[in-house]
Amino acid sequence: MKKRRVSFPHLGNYCVPIAYLMRRGLGTDYVTPPPMTKRTLELGARYSPDFSCAPFKLNLGCYIEALEAGADTLIQTGGACRLGYFGELHEQILRDLGYAFDFFDLARASYGKPLTFLGEFKKINPRLSARRVLSTLPIVLKMVECIDAFEDYLRKNVGFETEPGAMDRIHIQYLEAIPSAKSRRDAASITEGFMERMRAVPVRMPARPLRVGVIGDYYTIMDPFSNHRIERALARRGAVVDRWMNISNTLLHNRADAVMDRIRPYVKYNIGATGIYTIDRALACAEAGYDGIVQVKAFGCTPETDAVPILRNIGADYDIPILCFSFDTQVGDEGIDTRIEAFCDMMEMRKEAAVERGIERKGTG
Repeated sequence: MKKRRVSFPHLGNYCVPIAYLMRRGLGTDYVTPPPMTKRTLELGARYSPDFSCAPFKLNLGCYIEALEAGADTLIQTGGACRLGYFGELHEQILRDLGYAFDFFDLARASYGKPLTFLGEFKKINPRLSARRVLSTLPIVLKMVECIDAFEDYLRKNVGFETEPGAMDRIHIQYLEAIPSAKSRRDAASITEGFMERMRAVPVRMPARPLRVGVIGDYYTIMDPFSNHRIERALARRGAVVDRWMNISNTLLHNRADAVMDRIRPYVKYNIGATGIYTIDRALACAEAGYDGIVQVKAFGCTPETDAVPILRNIGADYDIPILCFSFDTQVGDEGIDTRIEAFCDMMEMRKEAAVERGIERKGTG
């Protein structure tokens, strides 16, 4: 039987473990979509409903470019918000455009019941060995954890490297190397080797750097193209960037009921998708004495919109500035850079004034 050429829309660098799962676990070929560009967004926006969110448009653009690159099978993974309902609409739009492909929507499986994914994987490859998948999944999950930890270090330190580009070069080499792992131990060993190289890069960090928490919706916050590489814009201006939201923290090591208990003073009910995590992380950053918080969200993301007034209450209670960005298809990098620059200048002035008055923010964390 001919191997399928499977593809999946971009989401940060998670295409690396996804490709590993498809090739090693499911026995398919994997077509990595081209890096997202303005063309990706334009393609998706051209064929999407006007008021669909930016992730819908970007996913559609990724599908089109993946099909152009030779994919014959597309996968939609579902999600905690309306993204879980988008699969059927994406499929219909692509078929109306005349593309021939097979489409598999993993939203039909349940993240709460991992074994249900085996049935969906079996549809992709009827000859699939359950043993092969089950032996591959732990390695994939370890790769996700390792990539998340590696990129967390990068975000917090890249703005202070003395040799511009050194950490990015190591990061690229790391993403190329980790798919060679044949076990969880291999993945950890490869990661530690590259972490040693990262820690060896000289950094010149001030005694009191700006500390900025980045919060927002699941897709936009984790995909650099979707958020106009806002983390790097903050790092370039001398900020330690703390972004908690990733797959490890939300799906592998987290309990929603514990989050609700922490944010109960600000919200009584789960507002949907990852909205409660946005509120929880804003509160954690405020309590820890961070200098500012940046919220990134897709235009039309209802849970993140519902979180905005709650974030304002947290900002007022803890005297912490919060900058909100809402991204769609009509946002230019110049305006974003201007707002980030002004926000960082404001945080610096607040920090200097607080030090002069002897009341530097220390927080409780």
